[in-house]
Amino acid sequence: MMALALLPLGWTLWLGLDGQQWWPLAILLTMSLLTVAAYAWDKRQAVRGEWRIPEYRLHLLELCGGWPGALVARQWLRHKTQKRSYRLVFWFIVLLHLTLWGLWLGRPLWQQ
Repeated sequence: MMALALLPLGWTLWLGLDGQQWWPLAILLTMSLLTVAAYAWDKRQAVRGEWRIPEYRLHLLELCGGWPGALVARQWLRHKTQKRSYRLVFWFIVLLHLTLWGLWLGRPLWQQ
């Protein structure tokens, strides 16, 4: 599963090296770091029994490109791995992102 989080990193590095488009890598890394921090904060608050980050905000971070960070945080922190409804939305976001990446990177192939 952790290798799945490395896919977009490789793709963004390829885009940067191939066409000098570094903004996808910057967005991916920034959003992933923010998402890991949000997961860590939410886990800390859950352990303490205090106010937590709403699930829709965590999903919004994932949707904005932070899903690789969320995947790492879920494994590392063992957080948000049990609730079925949360997992379904999370994996839908991952599938959506992988599909969009595939369409974007495959564009030169189907435009010919």
